[in-house]
Amino acid sequence: MSSFCSTIHAPWCGERASELIKTMKAIIQRVTTASVTVGEVPISSIGRGLCVLLGISMEDTQKDVDYMVRKILNLRLFDDENGRAWSKSVMDKEYEVLCVSQFTLQCILKGNKPDFHAAMPAELSQPFYNNILEHLRSTYKPEMIKGGQFGAYMQVHIQNDGPVTIELVSPSAPMDPKQLAKQEKQQQRKEKQRSKGPSESGRERAAPRPRAQDPNASSGADGDVSSERET
Repeated sequence: MSSFCSTIHAPWCGERASELIKTMKAIIQRVTTASVTVGEVPISSIGRGLCVLLGISMEDTQKDVDYMVRKILNLRLFDDENGRAWSKSVMDKEYEVLCVSQFTLQCILKGNKPDFHAAMPAELSQPFYNNILEHLRSTYKPEMIKGGQFGAYMQVHIQNDGPVTIELVSPSAPMDPKQLAKQEKQQQRKEKQRSKGPSESGRERAAPRPRAQDPNASSGADGDVSSERET
């Protein structure tokens, strides 16, 4: 499978800028082969392993780097020697990793047009991306980590194995205490509604309320007061 490095991942689009939680995002694909070319020039290639498309946000820190590197190298996406699925990581299998910077993962839709203001500016994201590559190499094996050409118009050729594709998002930064309290109350309301169950809550809405009884009204043989009224 061949794809240009300009893919927009829809679930992360469509957010208004004021509501967007900015975190590092990655699309991780298990591959049999993957490569990067710029024009007709080969830049890098791998055999079996992982191809990682990485979107760096303007608010990412070293904590996001540490989280992503740890997850990329330890995700169990491969079979073991007995064929048991989801048992081995890329390091366990001694496979390769191709990590390509892809700022378009940080898109915000304005109507039908993507906006990329949530992405870290190029002058900052390039050393940030290089730091991620170095962290991957120092944690694993330098010769097993390959990269793209930052800032270039690349063609990324991916032969997905499975297919297996994983979305990975680094944990968001702590929110404002008031926002956290509001979010907690909303979550509590949702849990309360779920605990009732759809059938029970539906019955509660549908069931008529019992009529309040008049203490002065007679009952039994005397019948209902309203039934004795005549026009």
